[in-house]
Amino acid sequence: MSSSEEIRGWLTGRLPAEWFDGAPEVTVDREEITIVGTLSVPDLADDASAAEKAAAVSGRISGFREDTRDHRIEIAREVEHRTRRKVAWGVSVGDERVLFTTLSVPVMTRLRQSERVVLDTLVDAGVARSRSEALAWCVKLVGRNTDEWLSKLRDAMTEVERVRTEGP
Repeated sequence: MSSSEEIRGWLTGRLPAEWFDGAPEVTVDREEITIVGTLSVPDLADDASAAEKAAAVSGRISGFREDTRDHRIEIAREVEHRTRRKVAWGVSVGDERVLFTTLSVPVMTRLRQSERVVLDTLVDAGVARSRSEALAWCVKLVGRNTDEWLSKLRDAMTEVERVRTEGP
């Protein structure tokens, strides 16, 4: 089991049907598999305050995290054994998205002076504490502002992977 489709399919079949509203979102890269399921929004009175709604969502997330912990660990071990990748979990409730665990993987890069100046400016301005944090901030910003383009690129890469597997 190595392709994103195989992993997603296996997880969809393996996860208890009652955990999430619909199929979970499964994101796969070289080191990590992130599984994010949608939980139902808690039923509240129509006149519930914003604070009450936020507390209800927080309670729903905490309850799911605690109630499913042992089972999620068991599934994660199975996936890690099959794929040699770590597993991260998260949930989405309404507009709230929470990841319980994620990896932080070092990425080495070489930057020219003009690129280092950008990172140093972010550090000097207090936007980031280090060049590493500044680079992560830049990657998040690019990802957010080019989401549609990156999505098309990922779709194209998936199609290339599919064609390769059908090859001779």
